[in-house]
Amino acid sequence: MEKEIKKKTKLKKEEKKTEKEEKKEEIKKGTEEKEIKIERKKREIVVPGEVVATGTEFLPSEGTTRDGKDILATRFGLLEKAAKLVKVIPLSGVFIPRIGNTVIGQINDISFNGWMIGIRAPKDAFLSVADCAGYINKKDLSEHYGIKDMIITKIKSIKSRGIDLTMKERGLRKLEGGMTIEINPTRVPRIIGRAGSMVNTIKTETGCSIVVGQNGIIWIKGKNVEDELLAKKAIDLIVEKPFIEGLTDKVKEFLQKQKSKK
Repeated sequence: MEKEIKKKTKLKKEEKKTEKEEKKEEIKKGTEEKEIKIERKKREIVVPGEVVATGTEFLPSEGTTRDGKDILATRFGLLEKAAKLVKVIPLSGVFIPRIGNTVIGQINDISFNGWMIGIRAPKDAFLSVADCAGYINKKDLSEHYGIKDMIITKIKSIKSRGIDLTMKERGLRKLEGGMTIEINPTRVPRIIGRAGSMVNTIKTETGCSIVVGQNGIIWIKGKNVEDELLAKKAIDLIVEKPFIEGLTDKVKEFLQKQKSKK
């Protein structure tokens, strides 16, 4: 009798355990489906005034504003939800210089105390001798940077008279060889990708060194012209179709197909 009771009790426990496991699986499946839906929503195209999030779960970031419990888009672009931040990446627009921006520029003129540099802003920016690292022959500044030289630099300050640049940070230098291309500055975040995923994919697949300026100027240098052109094709693909789902994987697939043809 006791054995039968123990047996029935054991069966009941096993049944309950099975039910719990099934419920866990259902909850897990439901959570995964929700995560997939959220991931898909991250790349929705939104327009100004559209409600992109509701409640206090998210915080408004670039291209969004809070209106009561709702977060609204303030510009046309791609919706992105990362961590607790909601932002809209613009699909068109001009370069708006900001302090701290890393930009690629071309030397357009030389004065007695520095260089005038085109960075796709309304006016040329200025790089003074004092903001350059290393020894500089002040009698002939062209020995250091000449007309049409390309440099990667950083915006130090923005004043009413113009923009001041600096070269006194790691990685800022004159760019030798390679090719430069210009894209819409609003595409820069997509070229870089989340945590550098997109640009690193292009670098890995093409073997090229790539520097992306926040002003939309990109420098590419590879072992040969073919590799540089392949990297350019990948960038063109991103610029033309920035809203495609799974874009990083598609770019990688595109580059691998192009390489297999070669």
